[in-house]
Amino acid sequence: MDKMASLAALLLYFALLLLIVLKEKKNHTVEDYFFAGRSLPFWALSITFVASWWGAGSALSTADLAYDDGFGAFWYYGVPVLLATLLMTAGARRIRGIGYLTQGRMMAARYSPAVAGLLSVMILLFMIFSAASQMVGIGDFFGGYLGISYEAAVLLGTGIVLIYSLFGGFRGVVLTDILQCVLLAVSALVVCLVALDHSGGLETIARAAQQHNKTGYMNFWTGAEKYLPYVVTFGCSWMIQANIWQRISAARSTDDARRMTTLAFFLYIPLYLIVVLTGMAGLVLFENMPQGGVVTAVVNTFLSPLGGAVVFVGIAAAIMSTMDSLINTGAMTLALDLCPDSGDERKKLAFSRMATALVTGLALLIALRIRSFLDVTWIASDVITTGAFVPLVLGFFWRRGNSRGALASMLAGLCYSFYNLFATLGLPLPMFWKTQTLLQTGLGVGLSLCVYIGVSLLTPPEYEKADAFMKGLSRRQSVS
Repeated sequence: MDKMASLAALLLYFALLLLIVLKEKKNHTVEDYFFAGRSLPFWALSITFVASWWGAGSALSTADLAYDDGFGAFWYYGVPVLLATLLMTAGARRIRGIGYLTQGRMMAARYSPAVAGLLSVMILLFMIFSAASQMVGIGDFFGGYLGISYEAAVLLGTGIVLIYSLFGGFRGVVLTDILQCVLLAVSALVVCLVALDHSGGLETIARAAQQHNKTGYMNFWTGAEKYLPYVVTFGCSWMIQANIWQRISAARSTDDARRMTTLAFFLYIPLYLIVVLTGMAGLVLFENMPQGGVVTAVVNTFLSPLGGAVVFVGIAAAIMSTMDSLINTGAMTLALDLCPDSGDERKKLAFSRMATALVTGLALLIALRIRSFLDVTWIASDVITTGAFVPLVLGFFWRRGNSRGALASMLAGLCYSFYNLFATLGLPLPMFWKTQTLLQTGLGVGLSLCVYIGVSLLTPPEYEKADAFMKGLSRRQSVS
C-alpha cells in the first residue's frame, strides 16, 4: 500500500511538473531556452540555485555520513557549498558584468577559441558525470523505497526529468525548481523532526554516541580534517560550476546576480543542518546503517503511508531538481560552445533539445555502470578542478596570463585527472599519492598553476586581448 501510494504521488507530481512547463510561454530562441531571456527575478534564480546543489549528496549521502560521523559530516557537502557560494557572491557582479553568456565564450574572448573549446569539453564531461551521480542517487532511493531494481529506478527518475526538461528548457527548470525546492525543504524538515522526536533529542543522541565510542560525535570541527579534501576539491569545482554561472548570467543585472547568491548562501545553512541532524538521530533509531540509508528508513518506519508518499516526492524533487540543472547546462555547453552556429534560431533550438537528450543518455550509461555516488562525484569534480580552475579564475585578474599558458595548464590538469581516474579504475599505474585526498587535489591544482604561470611568462604576452576583456568588464559593471 505504501509503495503504491508513493508511486501514485510521484506520477501525480510528474503530471503537475509537465503542466507547469507546457502552460509556460514557449521558447523562441536559444537565449530563451538556456537563459529565460534574462527576465527572471533574483529570488527565483536563487531558489533554482539552491535546488541545483541540493541533490542526492545533500539529501541522502550527508545524512548517512552523519550517522557515522555526527556533526562533522556537515563538512562533506555543507562547507564546500557555503565556501563556493561565498566566493561566487564576491565574484557575481564580475561574472554577470562580463557580458558573455557562457564560460566558453568568456574564455574565447580572454584567451583563444582553442582554450574555449577545451574548457567546454571539460564542462561537458563535468555535467555528464555530475548528472550521472544524481541518477545513482535516484536509483538507490527509488529502488530502496519502491522495492524495484536499481536499473528500473534510474530509468524511471531520469525519464521524468528528461521529459519536462525537453519541453521547458531553462525557464521550465526554474519554474519546476521553485516547486521542487519548497517540497524538498518541507520534506527534509518533516523527516528531521520525526527522527529527532523518536530518537529523544540531542541529549539521547549524545549518550548513544558515547555508548558507540564515537568521540567528537557532537563536535562540528571533528569532520574538518577528514573531509578537507572534499572541501577543497568540491569547493573549487563548484565555485566555477557552469550551471551556477548560467544562473548568474541569467540575472537581470549585476546587482541581482549578487542578491541571488547572497540569498542562496543563507538558505543553505539550515538545509544542511537539518539533514545532518536527521542522520545523527539515526544512530539512536537503528542498530546498524539501514539498507537504503537513514532517510529512507525513517520514512518507511515512522511515517504514515500518506506522509511517506509526500516526503518521498519531496526527496525525489531534491534529486531531480539537481539533475535537471546539470542536464540543461551540459546541453547548453554542447549547443552553444561546441557546435558551430547555424544562424537559424529554429535549427539551434531543435539541436538544443537534441543535446538535452544526448547529455541525458550519456549520463545514464555512466550511472548504470558505476553505482558509487561518491566516486562519480569525485571524478567530475577532479576533472574541472585540476583542469579549469586556474586559467578560468586567474583570467579575470592576471593580465600577463595568455592563451598558451591557459591551454598548457588545462592540458596538464586534464592529463593528471585522467591519470588518477585510470588508476582508480584499476589500471596498474605507479601512484605516489592516495586518490581522493587533499594531496591529490593540491598536486593537481599546483601543477596547473605552475604550468599556467610558467608557460605564460615564457611566451609572448597578449596584453591587448587581456586589456580589452578587462576593460569591457569594467565598462559593463559601471553601466549596470
